[in-house]
Amino acid sequence: MYVIATAGHVDHGKSTLVRSLTGMEPDRWAEERERGLTINLGFGWTTLDDGSRVAFVDVPGHERFVPNMLAGVGPAPAVLFVVAADEGWMPQSEEHLAALHALDVRHGVLAVTRADIADPAPATRQAHERIARTSLGTPPAVAVSGVTGHGLSELRTELSRLVAGLPTADLAGDVRLWIDRAFTIGGAGTVVTGTLRAGTLRTGDELVLATTGQRMRVRGLQTLGETSTEVGAVARVAVNLRGIDRDAVGQGDALLTPDAWLMTDEIDVALDPAELPADELPRQPILHIGSTALAVRIRPLGPHAARLSLRRPLPLRAGDRALLRDPGRHQILAGATVLDVRPPPLAHRGAARSRGLVLADAARSSHAAAQAHLAHRVAVTEAELRAMGMEPVGTSVGAWRVDPDRWKKWVIDIRTEVEQWCVAHPLESGPPAKAVAGRLGLPSAELVEPLARAAGLVLDKGVVRRADAATSLPAPTSRAVDQLANELRREPFVAPDAHRLKELGLGPKELGAAVRAGKLLKVSDGIVLLPGADRRAAEILRELPDPFTLSQARQALGTTRRVAVPLLELLDRAGVTQRFPDDTRRVR
Repeated sequence: MYVIATAGHVDHGKSTLVRSLTGMEPDRWAEERERGLTINLGFGWTTLDDGSRVAFVDVPGHERFVPNMLAGVGPAPAVLFVVAADEGWMPQSEEHLAALHALDVRHGVLAVTRADIADPAPATRQAHERIARTSLGTPPAVAVSGVTGHGLSELRTELSRLVAGLPTADLAGDVRLWIDRAFTIGGAGTVVTGTLRAGTLRTGDELVLATTGQRMRVRGLQTLGETSTEVGAVARVAVNLRGIDRDAVGQGDALLTPDAWLMTDEIDVALDPAELPADELPRQPILHIGSTALAVRIRPLGPHAARLSLRRPLPLRAGDRALLRDPGRHQILAGATVLDVRPPPLAHRGAARSRGLVLADAARSSHAAAQAHLAHRVAVTEAELRAMGMEPVGTSVGAWRVDPDRWKKWVIDIRTEVEQWCVAHPLESGPPAKAVAGRLGLPSAELVEPLARAAGLVLDKGVVRRADAATSLPAPTSRAVDQLANELRREPFVAPDAHRLKELGLGPKELGAAVRAGKLLKVSDGIVLLPGADRRAAEILRELPDPFTLSQARQALGTTRRVAVPLLELLDRAGVTQRFPDDTRRVR
C-alpha cells in the first residue's frame, strides 16, 4: 500500500478529486458535507491500473485548519498538490507548499482542477514556478475535472509512476504510529488511526502510548476497510486497542514499540532556512511533527541551528523532520531536522556558540551527528544510540561505543591509577574496580574489565592489577613469609600463633597479601599454612579408620585443636571430608 496526502488552497477541489478517484466520501462529518468545507482529515483509497493500492489522506485547505492539515501531511511520504485552474495560486497554496518544503517532502503530483471551466495552462505554469524552488522540484502536472472526469485516467497513470518511485519502507523498523484519529466502536472499544511509516503491526503486539507510557495490546487491525492480522509499512491503519480508554488517547499522541524509543523534551535541530530573524521570532512557536503540534521555546545556536525546549516529551530520533510555525501570522518559520535528542547542557559563557559550530558540522551527515553526540557523551550503549536514531560510531567495547580519543586516554589512565595505588598500598595487588570506575569517570563499571584488558592488566576478584602482581610482595614481607615457610616445612600443621606472627612482622594486611600471592594458605582468620597443606592433610586422614574423631585427626596431623578444628572445617566446605552428626568424619 502507498499513502498520499492532498495539499492546496481551500475549495480548490481536493475532496472532490479524492471522491472521483476512490468513489468514497472523504468528508466524514455532516458539517463538512453541508458546508462543502473539509475541517478535519478525510480518507479514501483505491486500486490503480497497475494494481497498486493507494490510500489518500485528504487535508483541510482553510487557514484556520492548518494544524489539522499538518497532522495529515506530516507522516505521509508523498503529496497530491491541487491548484484550481480558474483561481491559480492562492495564499493557502503557498502555506501548504512551505509546509511540504519544511517537511522535506520530495515526491508528488500536481493536479490542476476545474480544467472544464478555465484554461489550466496559466495555473500550471504559475504552480510549477513556485514548486520548483522547493523539495518537490518539478512534479508531473495533470489537468483534471472532478465534475466531467476529464484527466482522471492520466492522473491515475501519474499516481502509478509516483508510487513506483517511492522509497522502500523498513518493515523491520520500530513502530511509531502518530495518531490522527481516536474513537470508540461499540463492542470493540478504543480505535486509533494513523499512517504507519515504518515497522509492522500484528494482532497481539504490545505497544506503548507515548504520552503516558501505558502499555496495551493490539486487539485488531484494519487497513483499507479490511481486517488483517498483520499490517506492514507504509500503510493507513486502524488499530483496535485493548487496555486503554478512549479519553486517554488522541490526535498527536503516538503508539510505540516498547523499549525502543527515547522520550525527550529538549532537542538540537538544524534549520532550513538556515537563519531565523531572532527579533521576529514568536514567543512560543508551534513545532509540528507527525500528527503532533505543541508549543516550544527556541534558543538560537548560531545561524544554522537551534535548541528547542518542548512543552512535553516526544518520541524523537536524529534525522526526524519537523517544522516550526508562527500561528499568529499563519507563517511557516522553518523546517527543522533533529540532530540530537540528548543534547549537552549549555552551562558556561560561549557554550551556545560552540554548540552551534558543532551542530553545523553534525548537520553534514548522520555519521557526523553521531560522532558529535559521542564526543560530548564519551560513552553510550549501542542500544541507546539506536533508540536515538544514530549510527554506532566510535570504539566498540562490548555493548558500548566509546569516543576513540577518550578510550586511548582511559587506557593510559588506568595503568597510572594501578601504579599509584600499588605505591600507596604496597600490600595490595591493585585498586578495586569500583574505585577505578570512579576515579576515571567511567559511565559504567562494565567498562572496567575490557579497559583493564586493553591496558594489559587483569580484573581479578573485583581488583584491577598487573598480570604479575599476584606473586609479588614487598621485600620485608617476602623475607618474613620465607622464614615462616621454612618453619612450616618442618612442622606443616603447626600454624604460628599471634605472638609469632607479630615477631615476624606479619599482620592481617601482610598475611592477606601473601595469601593473594599464593605464598600461604588461609585456613581461618589468623591461621595460615603452606599452600597444599589441605591436600596433604587429606592424604594423612585417609589412612585413619572411618569414621575418625577430631582427636584422632589432631594426633595424626601433629597439631593442636586451634588448627585442627578450622582445618577440618575447611576440608568439609571443600567436600574432601564428610562430617556426621556425632562430629566424626570420613574422607570422601
